[in-house]
Amino acid sequence: MIWLAIIVLILLVCFAGVLLFGAPYLPTLRPQMKTAVELAGLKPGQTMLELGCGDGRVLIAAAQKGYHAVGYELNPFLAAIAWFRTRRYRGQVRVVWGDFWRAEWPPADAVFTFLLPRYMDKLDKKCADYPHRPLRLVSFAFQIPDKKPRRHRAGIYVYDYA
Repeated sequence: MIWLAIIVLILLVCFAGVLLFGAPYLPTLRPQMKTAVELAGLKPGQTMLELGCGDGRVLIAAAQKGYHAVGYELNPFLAAIAWFRTRRYRGQVRVVWGDFWRAEWPPADAVFTFLLPRYMDKLDKKCADYPHRPLRLVSFAFQIPDKKPRRHRAGIYVYDYA
């Protein structure tokens, strides 16, 4: 019985603990995923970062379009699931188990995220300080406060950093 309690506690920490750094795991729905990948406006061979890649479904959609994709995931269970699901695209997709706020992002052309509103200002600053230009931020559901998106459709907001 104690093992069951320990397992439940570990799962609770892994899934709820991420709220201290970002958003809980909520899979991106297929229509929004398709719209987000389209609005990223990438060409085959370009790179997209996904901040909080969850189960890897957006990484797979990006790889199927011919993009390179790097996904960051704080939850070790979800990082393992994303790695397993994307292993077919090993040359195009990389899953990083870690905190994207502390990581030095690799060169990329677009960033996709599904964060909570309280983190959008912080993300805006991180994107503004990102040394590789141009960069396109594609945000599902949440806008950057006091900043007008360049485009928006179906709950997806696009911001450009030149």
